[in-house]
Amino acid sequence: MKYIHYIRILFLLMFLGSCAQQEARRPVSQKTHSYIKESVKRNQKLVAAEEAEIKKVIARNPTEEFISSDYGFWYAYTTKNETDSIMPLFGDAVTFTYTINSLNDAPILTKQETGIQRYKIDQTNQDLITGIREGLKLMKEGETVDFYFPSYLAYGYYGIPDKLGSNYPIKSTVTLLSINQENN
Repeated sequence: MKYIHYIRILFLLMFLGSCAQQEARRPVSQKTHSYIKESVKRNQKLVAAEEAEIKKVIARNPTEEFISSDYGFWYAYTTKNETDSIMPLFGDAVTFTYTINSLNDAPILTKQETGIQRYKIDQTNQDLITGIREGLKLMKEGETVDFYFPSYLAYGYYGIPDKLGSNYPIKSTVTLLSINQENN
């Protein structure tokens, strides 16, 4: 009987202890946004340095007419199609070739290595750099264009294993062979 009395007191204490208001646990260490701010500053410096490098290449070629795109890259026509006005739109299938070079024209990927590419504008989930995907939208059939991409529109942090390190701006020469319009 004596044990029952102790058990009742124990349950009463547990009941009263469970009624206490719960308190939120605090993190062991609180992080600030300083890492993100430092990363933003580092990336802004990187982009500014890459853009300056591309502008030096442009300045060394005064005979070419370079155009600055809204997307953040520069391009110049090698072969321009003055007769057609058709440019690829969403869903159109395009066939093209391309090369990847360093800014001083050292080959990184040749036309033989990349081969003939088929791509559906803004629909194909294909291993194609952002700069080329956006550059194709500015081209007409039969045109060849030299694109100058900062690293964030090219191979970025990852680069190309055994060929291109991380965060290098590149030059890409793209020839648009055909446009198969899906939307009339």
